[in-house]
Amino acid sequence: MSDEHAPATGRGFGRLLVTVYGILAFAALGRSSYQVLTKLADAPAAYLLSLLAAVVYVVATVALALGARPGWRRAAWAAVVVEAVGVLTVGTLSLTHPAYFAEPTVWSGFGQGYGYVPLVLPFVGLWWLWHTRPGRNAPTSAPARPTEA
Repeated sequence: MSDEHAPATGRGFGRLLVTVYGILAFAALGRSSYQVLTKLADAPAAYLLSLLAAVVYVVATVALALGARPGWRRAAWAAVVVEAVGVLTVGTLSLTHPAYFAEPTVWSGFGQGYGYVPLVLPFVGLWWLWHTRPGRNAPTSAPARPTEA
């Protein structure tokens, strides 16, 4: 199966996944935009990190919705991997070095402020991208021809 005929990542279960990503993107973008526009001086690293996370969620949402196309599938992989690394790194640092974060970010405490959805979602996204990868259901050999009697 070629990349042009890859399974759609935005259909079936993927539709639910895109919806959850969209809701998280909307929430994170709204919150971080407000913080950056009104309180950036209070905690620039935390608020800019939240804005970065929001942008990653927007890219992941769009890329997963359009993931049957090779370029969007690659963008989805990149966004979801960045998200996973981000939530694990920031989550760990926010617990081991809380002074780094004057205010919580989307990924602080492994997404505690968002019901741990930021911790679970990238791994569900990675599983879905793997599950819908091109060639997943392709036959490994040519089917046998029926013999003539």
